[in-house]
Amino acid sequence: MSVLDDQKSMRISLKLIGRCMISCISVFITQFALSIVPRFFAASSLLIQLPLSALLLLVLLGTGRCCRRFLGVYASAPAIVFFNLLFIWGVYIVILRKVISPLMGVVLNGEIVMLIIGLYSILSSDPGFVTSRSSCSDNHAEDSFSEVEAHFEGSFSLRRVRYCKSCKAYVKGFDHHCPAFGNCIGQKNHVLFMVLLVGFVITEASYIMDSFKFATKFQKMDETGQETSLSENLVISTMLFCLLQVLWQGVFLTWHVYCVCVNIRTDEWINWKKYPEFQIIIPTQPGLSSEGRRFRNPYNKGPRLKCPTTTP
Repeated sequence: MSVLDDQKSMRISLKLIGRCMISCISVFITQFALSIVPRFFAASSLLIQLPLSALLLLVLLGTGRCCRRFLGVYASAPAIVFFNLLFIWGVYIVILRKVISPLMGVVLNGEIVMLIIGLYSILSSDPGFVTSRSSCSDNHAEDSFSEVEAHFEGSFSLRRVRYCKSCKAYVKGFDHHCPAFGNCIGQKNHVLFMVLLVGFVITEASYIMDSFKFATKFQKMDETGQETSLSENLVISTMLFCLLQVLWQGVFLTWHVYCVCVNIRTDEWINWKKYPEFQIIIPTQPGLSSEGRRFRNPYNKGPRLKCPTTTP
C-alpha cells in the first residue's frame, strides 16, 4: 500500500511541476508579447496602447484555451499569478530600480514580498471546510439545504454553509472559489482575501507610478528617431498590464466591500434562488400559472460595516 501511495504522490508531484512549467512559459510568452504594443505603437498615447494591450491579452487567452483543448496541456492559475508577480519584480530590479528613489524601491520590494507571503498563506489556508465529499456526485451536490442539514444533523451550526463544486466540500461562509488564489474563500480566510486583494491593487498602483516616471523620462522615440530598447518596451508593457489589472481588480474590490457592508456572499447573491432564506414568495396572481419569488437579504441589518469572519 505504501508503494502505491508513493507512486500516486509522485504522479501528483510531476503533474504539479508540469503545470508550473507551463504556467511559467505562458507568463513569459504573454509578457514579451505585450511588449510588441509599445514597440510598434510607440507614437500612440497610453490611452491607445491600453485597449490594444487588452485585445492582445484576449487573443493570447483564446490561444491558450485552444492549446489546452487540443494539446491537453494545463497551467495553474495560482502559478500564473505568482510568475507574473515575479516577472514584474524582475523588471523592477533590472530596469526600474536604477531610475526611482531608494524609498520607493524599499516600498515596492516590501509590497511584493508581502504579496508572495499572502499568496502562500491563502493557498494553504482553511476557508472553513466542514467536510470533504470527494466521492459525492454532482446530483448529490445539488441537494436541497434541508437534505444537507439532515446529513450533518446535530454536528455543527449549518447557517450559511454552502457547497463548493470545485473543492467538493461544504464551506462555512462560502463566498466563491477563487481560481487565481487556488482556494475557496470562506469564513476563515475572507479577511485574508480582502487584505490580499487590497495589497495587489496598491502594489500594482505603486508599480504604475514608478514605471510612468520611467516612461516620461525615457521617451518611446528619441529626437533622432531611434527606436527604444526591449527593456524600455518591457517597462511600458508591464505598466499597461498592471493598469489593466488595477481596473478590473478595483471593480472586484468594490463589489466585495459592498458585500461586506450588506452582509452577503457572492454565491448567495448569484444563486439566491437556491436558498429559501433569500426568497420572498409572491402569491399567485390571477392569470399567472405559478407563484413568483423575490430576492431579500435577511442578513442585512443596516449600512454599518459587518465583520466577514462572523456568521449571524
